Amino acid sequence: MNLIINPVAFRLGSMSIKWYGILMASGIVIALLMAIVEGKKRQIMPEDFSDFLLWGVPIGFVGARLYYVIFKWDYFAQNPGQIFAIWNGGIAIYGGLLTGLVVLILFCNSRFLPPLLMLDIIIPGVMAAQIIARWGNFINQEAHGACVSLSFLQSLHLPDFIIKQMYISGHYYQPTYLYESFFNLIGLIIILSLRHKKGLYKRGEVFFSYLIWYSVVRFFVEGMRTDSLYLMNTIRISQLVSVILFIVAIVLLIYRRKYKHVKWYLDGSGLKYPYER
Repeated sequence: MNLIINPVAFRLGSMSIKWYGILMASGIVIALLMAIVEGKKRQIMPEDFSDFLLWGVPIGFVGARLYYVIFKWDYFAQNPGQIFAIWNGGIAIYGGLLTGLVVLILFCNSRFLPPLLMLDIIIPGVMAAQIIARWGNFINQEAHGACVSLSFLQSLHLPDFIIKQMYISGHYYQPTYLYESFFNLIGLIIILSLRHKKGLYKRGEVFFSYLIWYSVVRFFVEGMRTDSLYLMNTIRISQLVSVILFIVAIVLLIYRRKYKHVKWYLDGSGLKYPYER
């Protein structure tokens, strides 16, 4: 008998506390702590990160939901009451990331903080949060790939509890959440190992490295998923966004290297702040 993990961790009266929410909240707390620790090395005050969190997280969730609703508009146009029913699922990480980026730029402008420096500090924590939150998809038995055989999953040498959880409605499925989580962990280890190497990274390049790495990982993982959002019913939105972000990151990386003495807005040009340049 296959025993699956219950998505509900515990109940408080009539309220159900789900593992997905616990994992997501844990990821956010870990991201904040990682940013505070690194920020102290860069002379950024802890309250700058906690204050940004108070704005970035809720607005990011709104952006993640709007992104999902926009690309599922055929359904939501017929069921407008479901637009705000986020407890039924339906958020898109790219929507949250892009919205969070806009909020961060505006926040940095209000605090006279250099956006690229803040991004370099924050992004490893964002990666850690993504790695943790993907296991919420695992527990919910969602965001998976196509049907596969039991022997295929066993050939990956996966723990038995993962194989059992991937048995959904009489079929085994590709654990795409695991692929994304695993390769993001590899990327995080690489970035954390290299970011303090003297002369290796210029400001903003930790962030650009993340965009390049995650875009590649998400492009291939998205191609395996069965719940993708589509543009004109043919193009997977996340793959398109991945390609765009990959190209943008490469261009910005080259720009930073070629015009290394040029100051620009995201680098803090023209801002008077008491932090290192």
